Amino acid sequence: MNPANLPRRDFLAIAAAATLSQRVPLALAVDRPRPTPAQLTWQRDELALFAHFGVNTFTDREWGDGKESPSIFGPTALDARQWTRSARAAGFKTVILTAKHHDGFCLWPTATTSHSVASSPFRDGRGDVVRELSDACRADGLRLGLYLSPWDRNAAAYGSDRYSDFYCEQLTELLTRYGTVHEVWFDGANGEGPSGKRQFYDWPRYWALVRRLQPDAVMFSDAGPDVRWIGNEAGAAGETNWSTVDPLVVPFPGSDGPAVLKMLQEGDPRGSVWRPGETDTSIRPGWFYHAADDGKVRSVENLVALYATSVGRNSKLLLNVPPTREGLLHPTDVQRLAGMRHSLDALFAEAITPNGTAVGLAVIEEDIRRGQLVARWRLEGQSGGGWFAIANGTTIGYKRIVRFPSVAVQRVRLIVEESLAPGPRPTVRLYRG
Repeated sequence: MNPANLPRRDFLAIAAAATLSQRVPLALAVDRPRPTPAQLTWQRDELALFAHFGVNTFTDREWGDGKESPSIFGPTALDARQWTRSARAAGFKTVILTAKHHDGFCLWPTATTSHSVASSPFRDGRGDVVRELSDACRADGLRLGLYLSPWDRNAAAYGSDRYSDFYCEQLTELLTRYGTVHEVWFDGANGEGPSGKRQFYDWPRYWALVRRLQPDAVMFSDAGPDVRWIGNEAGAAGETNWSTVDPLVVPFPGSDGPAVLKMLQEGDPRGSVWRPGETDTSIRPGWFYHAADDGKVRSVENLVALYATSVGRNSKLLLNVPPTREGLLHPTDVQRLAGMRHSLDALFAEAITPNGTAVGLAVIEEDIRRGQLVARWRLEGQSGGGWFAIANGTTIGYKRIVRFPSVAVQRVRLIVEESLAPGPRPTVRLYRG
């Protein structure tokens, strides 16, 4: 049957022929790693907003040294609902807050240290930024994520055996006071503390604590255990990007070397665990707000391109939008987020059938509930004669966005040239581009 004459629903399911090759001898699809329900929800959300906020906002620095006085933290108009409303309007589903950065300053009133909002003029010492954001997320239907830096340049216990207890106390406060936490964000930063010593991080203990207190949360770090770093902060996942990895190559956050970077960027088709990549980058040159960067905010076109190189390469986009000293997202940043949403909505407003129409963009998807299987594919078109190549690539996964020079076609087909195992056909949607 000619795909051009198929009902739209049937065509969009995929007007394609698929061939399978067993060039990579792996287990059948039923034995392949698959996402947990939490990982599946995480990936389907596609967009999360990172909010780097703290004493660095007021010192105009990127990394604090832990010697900052809490008295400098004084946002005059903090409105977490402005953050969440802006995020929701732009299609973001999660907001992740830097509850503690490397400087050790805590945005919640913790019992572990005086280096927190409780010692600041914010809300006359009775403020709690984590509480305000968790309430705002709940009000606007967004998910809450929290970043807790393992490196603490203020804590006296850092560099000693006592620090793991200290760190777990902070984790426990964050994971028991604020309701459901969707994502817990770790990094591997490991430098000197006040004693000049470095700290051994007890990652198995930290991860086990999160599992016990927030069993449905996904944990991010270089090494997961649920979500991995994509290997750069430029906003680009690998052209080849498997959601499976070999955990022995990246055993803990902070692992380094060429093999580690390749695993982070590309994953591993033979990987034994499902650990999809998160692409983190900032809307500004830095991670914290700096007034000098107000004219350097990413353009709408650039943000749309970021969506294609992150979500469109089987990843998720975590876009940092740092609050100002007032405690608000800057109007330029909010405008660019809104422009990004408008452009994406216009770009993907309606899928089209070929039927002689010029097409310039394809969205290809695997049903990742069954795992990730496609290792190489090509998209072909036909227009009055034989079939000709339109685009080709390696992995697909959750979503692959492919742009190509606009071409008028009567029919299209997706050829799966290499697959790890038999499985369901990917779906294809075509757009003008």
